[in-house]
Amino acid sequence: MTDDPQRDDDRTDVSPEEGWAARPGEQSQRKRTGLRRLLPTWRMVLGGVLLVVVLVAGVLVAGYLLVDIPPANKAAIAQSNVYLYSDGSRLARDGEVNRENVTLDKVPKKVQQAALSAEDRDFYSESAVDPKAMLRAAFNTVTGKGKQSGSTITQQYVKNYYLGQEQTVTRKAKEFFIAIKLDREASKNDILEGYLNTSYYGRNAYGIQAAAQAYYGKDANDLNTAQGAYLATLLNSPNAYDVAAHPENKKRALARWDYVLDGMVKEDWLGQSERDAMKFPTPGKVKAPPVLSGQRGYLVEAVKDYLDKSDVLDERTLAAGGYRITTTINRKKQNALVKAVDDQLMSKLSDSRKVDEYVRAGGASIDPATGKIVAVYGGIDYTKQFVNNATRRDYQVGSTFKPFVFTSAVQNDSQTQDGRTITPQTVYDGTNKRTVQGSGGAPYSPANEDDRSYGQITVSEATDKSVNAVYAQMAQDVGPAKVKQTAIDLGLPKATPDLQPYPSIALGPATASVLDMTEAYATLANHGKHGAYALVDKVTKAGQQVGLPDRRVKQAVTRESADTTTSILKSVVEGGTGTAAQAAGRPAAGKTGTAEEDKAAWFAGYTPDLATVVAVMGQDPKGVQKPLYGATGLARINGGGYPAQIWADYTAAALKGKPVKSFDLDLASGGPATLEPSTSAAPPSTPSTAGSSPPASESTASSPPPPTSSPPETSTTPPPATPTFPSFTPPTDFPNGGADGGDGGGGGNGDDEIEGFGRPDQDDF
Repeated sequence: MTDDPQRDDDRTDVSPEEGWAARPGEQSQRKRTGLRRLLPTWRMVLGGVLLVVVLVAGVLVAGYLLVDIPPANKAAIAQSNVYLYSDGSRLARDGEVNRENVTLDKVPKKVQQAALSAEDRDFYSESAVDPKAMLRAAFNTVTGKGKQSGSTITQQYVKNYYLGQEQTVTRKAKEFFIAIKLDREASKNDILEGYLNTSYYGRNAYGIQAAAQAYYGKDANDLNTAQGAYLATLLNSPNAYDVAAHPENKKRALARWDYVLDGMVKEDWLGQSERDAMKFPTPGKVKAPPVLSGQRGYLVEAVKDYLDKSDVLDERTLAAGGYRITTTINRKKQNALVKAVDDQLMSKLSDSRKVDEYVRAGGASIDPATGKIVAVYGGIDYTKQFVNNATRRDYQVGSTFKPFVFTSAVQNDSQTQDGRTITPQTVYDGTNKRTVQGSGGAPYSPANEDDRSYGQITVSEATDKSVNAVYAQMAQDVGPAKVKQTAIDLGLPKATPDLQPYPSIALGPATASVLDMTEAYATLANHGKHGAYALVDKVTKAGQQVGLPDRRVKQAVTRESADTTTSILKSVVEGGTGTAAQAAGRPAAGKTGTAEEDKAAWFAGYTPDLATVVAVMGQDPKGVQKPLYGATGLARINGGGYPAQIWADYTAAALKGKPVKSFDLDLASGGPATLEPSTSAAPPSTPSTAGSSPPASESTASSPPPPTSSPPETSTTPPPATPTFPSFTPPTDFPNGGADGGDGGGGGNGDDEIEGFGRPDQDDF
């Protein structure tokens, strides 16, 4: 036995961790060491969770008690919007609200179910709110996967009828609590009826009855299932799915329509055999209110689309009305563009020629320094031709694309297959149907206009005469993918249809809009600086200003690239296919273009002050694209004719009284012309040996094969023989006349004029 009265083996106050039990009735004195001191205990976690639950429950209870169901908001009876020119004068008012409420029994059951399939398939079985869907939508919005609402039909009805469209936390919170209360006080049928009567379907139609009339000219109770499914697609985004107003969106609309019908089959609301037998119910034409006649309707719709895509005001918010919108449209320039189209083209049409019924025109004009759209020509009259020819994206741009190829060549310091730097003086082989060298894919041998061969020719001359063989080879030398990227940098949308990285990209099979092309040419005019165009200067409601997006300008391509392109485009106007543009009386640069089978003719050009693009298109009353052979009494319509003439007439009037400016160009260095054939310039009968593989950045392994036939941009179909039409002889200074490869200037215009087809009053369009 030791002398220590508290021997280790007699201790009873040590912790269990030391191998001993604590004295009876005493708490262990365990100490937390190391990282364990920083971790919360299970009691702390449990307490925190309970606290959060209590707080959330308290907020929910308080919200439910404090938020009452309000009376219907003013937006439920929408107001008109006022649109102004840049000088503050009245442009248009978008008219009274088109709404007619109907009871639910006036809406066929399957039409109701189509709406549920599109927006909320569990409507009758779920609660008024879906927190899981709301959290998912919020996460997708925050992470950049697109704005999503996550709202049930009950919540959407509350937003439409009781609240507003603004995207704020306060509004969403109110929507949440009102929806819960409403679900307790109203039946599901009442809520669905209210939803169908307050939803916006586009075409200024509020509610299912107005929508049935606007799209199909019938009452809601006469809608069939296919039509009801189409109207249900519009609930998601009316502007995106109106295939009559936006033909280019038909594929997207069909996909959404299929989604709705397939959902009905999945929910056992529709039989599979009945669904398989359905055909897409194409809606009728847009019937614009009289107040939107002339150019007003085109401008108003363009403004709405701009505000929506710029995330300033979505369709439903704007449709609620009460907004005062000042546009960038310059009244004087707008009237000048309308007058130019009428004087130079529309006055030449005759009802005695069937093809003249197909003539359409589109135009847009941008101030390069500010990016502001100052004038737009959408068509003869919005109430007669509702598709905006300035914004539609379904016509090929033809050779107006070629300048982007040369810009890309300078931007990327590109070389020919045999190592010569591409400059305005670089010589290429312009032999007709010359096979493009270096692609490594299937042979591609584009034809020049009228199958004309040019032999050895400089880039500048090839631009003057729009030689397809030269530019297809140049696109390969630069790299088609680089050409595509340059076009996007200049201003073409990334999603431009048919903008594919093949050598044929040079010849313009892409289907960009007139406004897209104007934005790209404005970038060239602005020495390579690009900023997205602007169509709106100011938006207010009830005296409060609505924020607009900042315009960010960047150097899209080097100044030398843009200015050197301008130098060769000046030559096109001075002695190439665009000489008709000289009538503007100012230094100008531009390029002509013609689509396949002469279905469209373009002139894209600019002065130091103004960039403008004009297109003449062929389309029958059913919306089918048509060739313009024989229109206005001419054998063919080309970019150097009416489009260039309209451009010159408009530009002269738009800039009247302003000082004449010359181009201030900073050119890239260029080598002297040489007529020695090169690998790039080898005719098709001479196989290439040196440099037969594409540049490193465009390797054969990674590049898709080029098309095996002539690209669609090249118009090689001869016009039909019609002896009654006067022949067209192009001037001798650009001998390859006709369409692309020879958008020859001018040519005589027919004398026939139509009674009552003259220019409308300038102020009233």
